[in-house]
Amino acid sequence: MNTRYSDKNPIGLRVLTTAGKVLILGVASVFTAFPFLWMVISSLKTKADILNTDVFFPPDPQWQNITGILFDSPIPRYIFNSAWVSLVIVAIQIVSGAMLAYALVFLKFRTRKILFAIVMATYMLPVAATYIPSYIILADMGLLDSFGGLIISSTVSIFGIFLLRQAFMQLPKGLVEAARMDGASHWRALWGIVCPMTKASFITFGLMNFISTYNNYMWPSLITKTSDYFLVSQGLRAFFVRDGAYGTEWALVMAASAVVVIPLLILFAFTQKWFINGIGGETGMKG
Repeated sequence: MNTRYSDKNPIGLRVLTTAGKVLILGVASVFTAFPFLWMVISSLKTKADILNTDVFFPPDPQWQNITGILFDSPIPRYIFNSAWVSLVIVAIQIVSGAMLAYALVFLKFRTRKILFAIVMATYMLPVAATYIPSYIILADMGLLDSFGGLIISSTVSIFGIFLLRQAFMQLPKGLVEAARMDGASHWRALWGIVCPMTKASFITFGLMNFISTYNNYMWPSLITKTSDYFLVSQGLRAFFVRDGAYGTEWALVMAASAVVVIPLLILFAFTQKWFINGIGGETGMKG
């Protein structure tokens, strides 16, 4: 009897533990997803329904709010600007970050530790402290109010360098040394051996920096003044605040906000597996 009870008790304990975890995660998920769900639901309401706290679901869905934002507003242009500028910036950051991380891990030179310390020291600087010198440099180069200025001012990511360096350090250095002995160049070793084995970290780096660039507001608003170069956060403000025409139309505000988030949701849906692996520190090495 005692043996049977002791055998069954751990199973019951595991069931209770699992149920507790599911309950906690479920509650956390509801609180996390609720603002987005409320935004989507509100985008289908009228202004009066949004201001009426007794109405949660729209009695008569206003689909014209979504179609109006998609076809009769500059929001799609702002989304396109943010998407392609973010893609270019992330591509450049991946190349520059991977090359520097590779040098810090696999190349031997005297000032390697000093260089890494300098790189990480810049990470401690407040971002706002770099605005004035960066603005002056772009002004001298004639790159204010242009896509070129937005891209060139964001070609290096200190976070990306650190993330890729940590991933590279988990790889056996003998792999790169063997490739070099077989005649492979450093460029070939980086993109043919190191990159495929740390793919999750590259995807994590790219996804996080894409989201950060896509949602960036302060720096683009300082260096771009023409609406043709607005990114999505700056464009939303210009569309709803400065233009004034839709400033009090909260249903359109919610519709535009929901449309703006869609590209990020699609991107995460296709990359979530590698993103989670990258956060967990997986580099492709087994055993």
